[in-house]
Amino acid sequence: MPRYAQLVMGPAGSGKSTYCSTMVQHCEALGRAVQVVNLDPAAELFSYPVMADIRELIEVDDVMQDESLRFGPNGGLVFCMEYFANNFSWLEESLGHVEDDYVLFDCPGQIELYTHLPVMKQLVEQLQQWEFRVCGVFLVDSQFMVESFKFISGILAALSAMVSLEIPQINVMTKMDLLSKKAKKEIEKYLDPDMYSMIEDSTNILRSKRFKKLTKSICGLIDDYGMVRFLPLDRSDEESINIVLQHIDFTIQYGEDLEFKEPKECEEDKSALVDEYFQDHVDE
Repeated sequence: MPRYAQLVMGPAGSGKSTYCSTMVQHCEALGRAVQVVNLDPAAELFSYPVMADIRELIEVDDVMQDESLRFGPNGGLVFCMEYFANNFSWLEESLGHVEDDYVLFDCPGQIELYTHLPVMKQLVEQLQQWEFRVCGVFLVDSQFMVESFKFISGILAALSAMVSLEIPQINVMTKMDLLSKKAKKEIEKYLDPDMYSMIEDSTNILRSKRFKKLTKSICGLIDDYGMVRFLPLDRSDEESINIVLQHIDFTIQYGEDLEFKEPKECEEDKSALVDEYFQDHVDE
């Protein structure tokens, strides 16, 4: 039997731990067993039960206090993750092997772990060897994405993880429940963006012709290849949570032996459902 895993990624403060807690509660309501593994050696508090905690293996504070190492916070985290990569046996023992495992891995937020360090790629390869079907879930705070330049920055961060890990990836805008009505109307265009229209909005601000050309090239690449799209996640709305979970389940074919169906939101109907979500929540 295959096993299933979500790598929950995203910048610091994007809501990774909250996402894990929300999914655990949602799956419990559905009668599904979901476990969470904390892979952030600098984490402090959890609002969900932890199946395994990397801090049992190594912790950032201990590394920073080691007089022979003298690492700061970022260097300490990199050291911890490299130590983890050399001790995957700890994770294998912690996971055990139960049929139909479904595990959320709450990952650190430092982007260098996905851009120029092999740790997360090694983790993916190890999980695949343990018969896990792995999906990346990249979170971006919707409050950060209400401006064109910030949105493009968020897309590039998502792309860096996608290219580095080479696994299916679902991109999610979190904290939709914290947006004002005006912000919700504004952010709707970023869920399924017309990058060429965004170019016009952005390049008027840029004075440098070189940066205008670069921005146009980036937007054109994203639009032409349809490389990044976002799903809205409102943790106060069960339907919103279910749509995200359905997409992830479909990506890793969770429960395919149980005649698994395509997610309610097909690509052709995505814009219609997004419109329905915003109509329900903006008009309240």
